[in-house]
Amino acid sequence: MKTVTTTPQLLHSTTESNSHLFDDWFDPIETGIRDRVRGLIEEMIRGELDTALSRPRYGRLAEHAEGSGVSAVVTGHRHGSRVRTLTGTFGKTEIAVPRARLNTSDGKTTEWKSQSLRNYQRRTVAADALIAGAYLSGTNTRRVRRALFALFGGAVGKDTVSRVWRKVKGDWDTWNSRSLSDEPIVRLILDGTVVRVRLDRKATSISLLVVIGVREDGQKVLLAIKQMGGESTEAWRTVLDDLVKRGLRRPELLIVDGGTGLESAIAAVWDSVPVQRCTVHKHRNLLAHAPERLHEEITDDYNEMIYAETREVIEKHRKAFIRKWRLKHEAVANSLEEAGDRLFTFTRLPPSQWRSARTTNAIERLHEEFKRRIKTQTVLPSADTAAMLFWALLASGQINMRKVDGWQTLATKPIDQPIELAA
Repeated sequence: MKTVTTTPQLLHSTTESNSHLFDDWFDPIETGIRDRVRGLIEEMIRGELDTALSRPRYGRLAEHAEGSGVSAVVTGHRHGSRVRTLTGTFGKTEIAVPRARLNTSDGKTTEWKSQSLRNYQRRTVAADALIAGAYLSGTNTRRVRRALFALFGGAVGKDTVSRVWRKVKGDWDTWNSRSLSDEPIVRLILDGTVVRVRLDRKATSISLLVVIGVREDGQKVLLAIKQMGGESTEAWRTVLDDLVKRGLRRPELLIVDGGTGLESAIAAVWDSVPVQRCTVHKHRNLLAHAPERLHEEITDDYNEMIYAETREVIEKHRKAFIRKWRLKHEAVANSLEEAGDRLFTFTRLPPSQWRSARTTNAIERLHEEFKRRIKTQTVLPSADTAAMLFWALLASGQINMRKVDGWQTLATKPIDQPIELAA
């Protein structure tokens, strides 16, 4: 019996085909640009030095106005160059950086420093942004190095990624301690989310407490992000006290998720500020108090109440909701009554603001985007890393927050008339 084996031929065929897979991927545009990068950078730095010395290389000093009789003043002199290695989005290249001494007013000289290429700079800002952006996407240092290997010509190692991240850490510390006294904040949105981090070599759940401010012009801005063991009164009180300490002025409205820890902290810091309970969170609470067969009916009744067009219609539907569900499933009615008039604080604002004032959706969107970015890392390295990653998504421009709906009427103060709670 004769046996025919085709595997070696198949492997040979596959290998041969793979060896030519990228042969036609040569890009003359990319190659041409990268070949000219060195000359462009050197020319830019030489032009900067020519301006500082008031003359080009081997050229005369710039003359003053004709007939003025004033001679040009020597501002300094060149003295060779040194080779620097620079990595950018164009790859890794070596450039010759000119050196010069500038005359000072006391008759001495000082070394000229380029403003375009800082001392000890080895990467462009764009390159650092790419490295940090890849890391912020939830990728570890090893994967960042592999992902950017082709772009940077293998110049990005684990240490480089770590150095870039340390710079991000410095920016994070500065942001955390910045003054808020000049921030024209009129509204705060507060909420928390849970993430898994590694503490003492064990995976542990922590809370990230997030505060978004709304400026007078309607623009949303991240004010604080703190990692805590939970959402207790003490944890939220720490966040609010820090905002006050850094100069945040008293807000005109607070939008919260309804957690008892946050509401107790608010009562201690801003007792008289109107509070809006998130209508989405309350909807979830109602469903949690009822069997699944009633969920659709509860949702229909709740939406008819919350999304009514006028304050009077909202009051009417609320009374009907309480009467109906007190008979049909009392726990649902009790849950709605628990929120009191804070669930309807938005009705004290102009109708154009109702959509943005009803919920904490602005923060919920950030929570969702953050968790999408870190889903490749089941457990984050530390609590500090979790907070920094959240902040950096906005600081790096990967997430942008738009103005709130109805921002044109933000100057209108809430009316002092809570909704009628009688059923």
